[in-house]
Amino acid sequence: MKASTSLPLTPLQLFKCLSDDTRLSLVLLIAQEGELCVCEMTYALDLSQPKVSRHLAQLRQCGLLCDQRDGQWVYYRLASGLPVWGHAMIEAGQAGEQQRMEKLTRRLRAMGDRPGRRAVFC
Repeated sequence: MKASTSLPLTPLQLFKCLSDDTRLSLVLLIAQEGELCVCEMTYALDLSQPKVSRHLAQLRQCGLLCDQRDGQWVYYRLASGLPVWGHAMIEAGQAGEQQRMEKLTRRLRAMGDRPGRRAVFC
């Protein structure tokens, strides 16, 4: 998995990265699910692929996410070097956004399970 940050993540960077509603939703959903591909996130958030990909690139650049390619699919997960305090902030965000997370989770579950998701939606 690759992440593209060379400096340690600071609280200010984390808050800046998560200050956008789309980026916050992406991080919270990835944290909840462990790993998601771009098509899963576009479906769950009901957003265009270019918009989701742009925000994912920003999250990778700030050191929150890493990605792994599997053929034509790219999967994202939280960066392994994310500090403990960063995980705590993300968990607090999940608690504060519980209602929105339930809605996103329902949309994601409507896609079915992998690998069937990839065949139908990706």
